Amino acid sequence: MERLQKILSQAGIASRRAAERLMVDGRVTVNGTAVRQLGSKADAAHDDIRVDGVRIKLPEHHRYLLLNKPRGYVTTRSDPERRPTVIDLLGGVREYVYPVGRLDFDSEGLLILTNDGDLAARLTHPRHGVARVYEARVLGAPDAHDLDRLARGITIDGRRTGPADVKPIGESRLLVTIREGRNRQVRKMCEAIGHPVTHLRRVAIGPIRDPNLKVGQWRELTPREVDLLRRSAAVIHQKGHGGHGRQGVGSRE
Repeated sequence: MERLQKILSQAGIASRRAAERLMVDGRVTVNGTAVRQLGSKADAAHDDIRVDGVRIKLPEHHRYLLLNKPRGYVTTRSDPERRPTVIDLLGGVREYVYPVGRLDFDSEGLLILTNDGDLAARLTHPRHGVARVYEARVLGAPDAHDLDRLARGITIDGRRTGPADVKPIGESRLLVTIREGRNRQVRKMCEAIGHPVTHLRRVAIGPIRDPNLKVGQWRELTPREVDLLRRSAAVIHQKGHGGHGRQGVGSRE
């Protein structure tokens, strides 16, 4: 018996956090009964588990995709506003994969999609501190004091960010590495120091980089890359992350 949200994640239906929302909304049934309690368990091999009336099945094999997301695409499987989603870019992919974390509609860069719920949960949980690296073009020229504020952490939305690695790579360009995933975090950090972001691109997720992957294109991760991701998500980074709890889940920029 396993927690129901873990089973849904392993089935590639959604991340564990999104699976919890499905349960709370009454969209998940086990043997014909809606299950809303988050601690509920089930047996994927014997129970009839359904989402919106469709029976789930565990994937026969996992897929791990790396997409270079363009601007103007939503990082979800579907969008109520009918905007283009990253799934629209995955021609030929028949498995039910979903994005690991978020990348803002107006941002571009690397995004992982998979049906491996365990790895997705590890990559998005702030406890594991998997680094995300962004190239940010900003208005004006941040000085040493501005960069030090970003590096030490600043308060956005009433909560202080964890330490960040910040390097200038031009007069109005920064390379920002964060290990938490709050909503539009890099944009809000830069706005807080008076240098709003005009263009944002994610260039690395943990050990994964690919400067040759063109915008709008995707490829399979190699077995070695998947292994490196697993290793990076297995290390728990304690420094600078005390007290954030589960609020940081999401891996957004």
